[in-house]
Amino acid sequence: MRLVTLIAFVFAWLTAPVLAIPVRAAEQSMIILDASGSMWAKISGKTKIAIARETLSTVLKSVPQTTALGLMVYGHREKGSCADIELAIPPAVGTEAAIAKFVNGVNPKGKTPLAASVRAAAEALKYTEDKATIILITDGLETCDADPCALATELKQQGVDFTVHVVGFGLTQEEGKQVACLAENTGGHYFPAADADELSKALAATVSAPPAPEPAKPSPAEEKPEKNVVAEAFLSEGGPSLADNSAVYWEIFKAGSGDEPEGDHVDFLYNGKFALHLPAGRYVATAKLDSWIERQVAFDVTETAVATPKVVFDAGHVELTPKREANGPDAGSDAALALDFGSYQTTYYGPSKFYAPAGSFKVKGSLGSASVEQEIAVEAGKEVKADIVIAAGVINNKAIYTEKGPEVDSSNVFFQVLSRNADINGERKRFGYTYGTGTKLDVPAGDYLLSAQLGSTTVETPFSIKGGEGKDVIVNLDAGVLAIKAPGAEKITVLSATKDIQGNRKELSYAFAEEHSDTLHPGDYLVQVTFKGDVATKEMPASVKAGERSEVTVQ
Repeated sequence: MRLVTLIAFVFAWLTAPVLAIPVRAAEQSMIILDASGSMWAKISGKTKIAIARETLSTVLKSVPQTTALGLMVYGHREKGSCADIELAIPPAVGTEAAIAKFVNGVNPKGKTPLAASVRAAAEALKYTEDKATIILITDGLETCDADPCALATELKQQGVDFTVHVVGFGLTQEEGKQVACLAENTGGHYFPAADADELSKALAATVSAPPAPEPAKPSPAEEKPEKNVVAEAFLSEGGPSLADNSAVYWEIFKAGSGDEPEGDHVDFLYNGKFALHLPAGRYVATAKLDSWIERQVAFDVTETAVATPKVVFDAGHVELTPKREANGPDAGSDAALALDFGSYQTTYYGPSKFYAPAGSFKVKGSLGSASVEQEIAVEAGKEVKADIVIAAGVINNKAIYTEKGPEVDSSNVFFQVLSRNADINGERKRFGYTYGTGTKLDVPAGDYLLSAQLGSTTVETPFSIKGGEGKDVIVNLDAGVLAIKAPGAEKITVLSATKDIQGNRKELSYAFAEEHSDTLHPGDYLVQVTFKGDVATKEMPASVKAGERSEVTVQ
């Protein structure tokens, strides 16, 4: 899945080549913003959420004064929750500053409940009573066991004048088709956006741009072609056309000196082949495939003939599947695939399909601390499929107080995967860490130590893991809990019971509070309490047994 949910645009070219016309926001519109965890992914070194914030902040300044605009956000408050959907700003005129401020504070972390958020937005707009338009920006597919396509059909049938526009931010062509139905089934438009520039254009065209004027129709007596430009893109020389392929993005400019683009674009479209009418003159068309493979062609336009500019991308189609072991299942979206084409870098997650220029490129697959680098050769017009085998296993981290005693049920347990051998300085290399019993870690195949720390207790357990293997690794802390109450205390300190050769006791833990608890190995300890005011410091011995809770009170 490619490495931003807001506003969408024309996708009528999915069925036939047409002129792209900006879609202006309805007078009652709701923006739905994707704040799922994948919005932290980066495009050209900047996170998607940062791109969305900056783009919205700029575009919202140009929203027509008559537009009542609202904001709904999902995935920004809880991890793993399909119900994390919030109506952040109810639809009203003049909400642009409030929307920009709220988006600047969003912290992506959750899932992608597309269907549920669209339904919630429709109901907030009273879609069965009034005209309602939803503008959805998503960088991912539905992850909450719902059918967005079926929902779109249902809402369209029940609504008065209900429309959804979708912007697929960083989605592949195949992923775009899976969310485009939300727009198609409601009479809306789907607009793929692969980077900040394309997102800005999509939002500007949808939210702030006035409708494009209808081109003047020539009089029949002039016998001029209705469309005097037919442009077409090809994957390779002599290969099939990319017609009806929305991964191709065109921008048409007036030609300057040396046939370089001059000024702002005069039109932009998504499709491998399109037809339109332009005034006579010289133009330059730039075509992008998958947003970054770019070609340029200059051409002349007259009123009496059809210009046929053509571009050949000299590229192939690539399908990469990350795996934990050869011949095993795909590793899912936890696997990152960092692609390096020299002048362009990007990252995909999980099984991925995309276009690449003929030649070769490097891919680095990673799962947690496990990684592998591979070079992929691409031939123009051909398809290459490759498995990226990241030799990694998954360990389930668990901790127990004693061999036969209770399990540790705490999110405070700190787990680390460490190398078995220390370096010359006595340090062990870390291969991943997490908090909480029952968590998981991706680990490269090999031999390691799982370190578990809780309170003043740290224990290491050796384990081995193979690529594609999953196993429970249990750390026996051999410890108990010492709970201390000291009414009126300023500071509670837990010390070793015995003194070292200099006559000092080792300080194990402390708290500036009237209560304190610590996880300790079995043995004898000394509790020292400093009280507020002129009360003398007191000390009390305490003992800890593995798997048990010991309680003491110092007054």
